[in-house]
Amino acid sequence: MGYQDGAGVLRFGDAAIPLEIAASYRARTRGLLGRDGVEGALLLTPAAGVHTFRMRFPIDVAHLDRRLRVIAVTTMPPNRLGLLRPRARHVLEAEAGAMARWGLRPGATVTLERYNTPRSSLSDLAG
Repeated sequence: MGYQDGAGVLRFGDAAIPLEIAASYRARTRGLLGRDGVEGALLLTPAAGVHTFRMRFPIDVAHLDRRLRVIAVTTMPPNRLGLLRPRARHVLEAEAGAMARWGLRPGATVTLERYNTPRSSLSDLAG
């Protein structure tokens, strides 16, 4: 899958989570900065680590390998520098506690379905 900025759905097991994809340098750099929350999840690609400096809320972070298998899941409060995961190729971010509610754990493999949907329409993907 060639990654481009946009929207889609993150799937694993029975879960279908609205997804925002940040593949460009600009979108990855912005990430969740300046937001008060996130609906669903944000995929940063390529990425091996993240920080939460200037973020307004704690987040869950899942590192994914090249096969979209979860390497690690952690919760990070604002103003922290996360560990780099050398095997990680992608990072998923979501509001703190979301990944536990979804049942996303190390060893799980996710799939991504991409949509040509504007970011403002992410709520339409949840239904």
